[in-house]
Amino acid sequence: MATKKIFITGVAGFLGSHLADAFLKLGYTVAGCDNFIGGYKDNLSPEIEFHECDCVDFERMKTLLAGVDIVYHCAATAYEGLSVFAPNFITQNIVQASVSMMSASIASGVKRFIYCSSMARYGENQVPFTEDMIPRPQDPYGIGKYSGELFLKNLSEVHGMEYVIMVPHNIIGPRQKYDDPYRNVASIMINRMLQGKQPVVYGDGEQMRCFSFIQDDIDILLIAAEAPQAVGEIINIGPDHEFVSINTLATTIADLLQFPLDPIHVPGRPQEVKLANCSADKARKLFDYQPKTSLRDGLSAMIDYIRTRGPKPFEYHIGLEILTPKTPKTWSEKIF
Repeated sequence: MATKKIFITGVAGFLGSHLADAFLKLGYTVAGCDNFIGGYKDNLSPEIEFHECDCVDFERMKTLLAGVDIVYHCAATAYEGLSVFAPNFITQNIVQASVSMMSASIASGVKRFIYCSSMARYGENQVPFTEDMIPRPQDPYGIGKYSGELFLKNLSEVHGMEYVIMVPHNIIGPRQKYDDPYRNVASIMINRMLQGKQPVVYGDGEQMRCFSFIQDDIDILLIAAEAPQAVGEIINIGPDHEFVSINTLATTIADLLQFPLDPIHVPGRPQEVKLANCSADKARKLFDYQPKTSLRDGLSAMIDYIRTRGPKPFEYHIGLEILTPKTPKTWSEKIF
């Protein structure tokens, strides 16, 4: 039997690169693309058939997907808060890029398409979020991610491609882009504290999240490649315990670093959901899913990675399209 070929978008990114390494270890052939908006070149294994290009390039994608069995669409400008102030950029890289990949996959005969959606699809629903809830996204990023799900369901059912919608949330771990001022709260805090700077907290810091260590997402994403029970399903992935506030997150990081904590509070961001936590009950039922890494251990691994690689100044690599009094000063005045 021939080795199956996996294609991963965003393969130089945090999630994509870990997923690629895991499939390589299992003996799959792995190819992928990235435009380096959110990834690092040194995340890439030399065993990957790598292409530097953008998912919106439909003709290029159609060529690259020839002979591919399974596509993982991990590439995303996952900037939930920023999407209110850069909606054109976010929509192009979420909706247009996703539809381009889906269309190219169908045209190239891809058998299964795994779409990495986002907890942002749930919006202001009651916690814990379950897959049967009607999505209520609160920002352009969440709206874009959910619209991608609708495109995928429609196109796959018409043209006969298997699909799976996976919903990871707040993934943390080594390889995450930590010099990005627009996302990844844990990475931002660690990067600042390692430079002797206080973390910045939006609002009162009582927003609550559940953080998911990278390997706890990779384990279940691997199953989605072959499992027949995954086809046509929406599945939350990541732990649903250790539901903590942003204040608690900052305290935990400071404790691990033995850093004297005195956070800088700034006004809250528009459309930010206060409580967000995904139930993992469906994943447990379908796949006997058992996350293994605690929040504290996950943060320790991140600290070791950032410390080894070296703290870095923040790079404001995405332009703001809308500047109003509601635009966070952390971005408009580059205070990170």
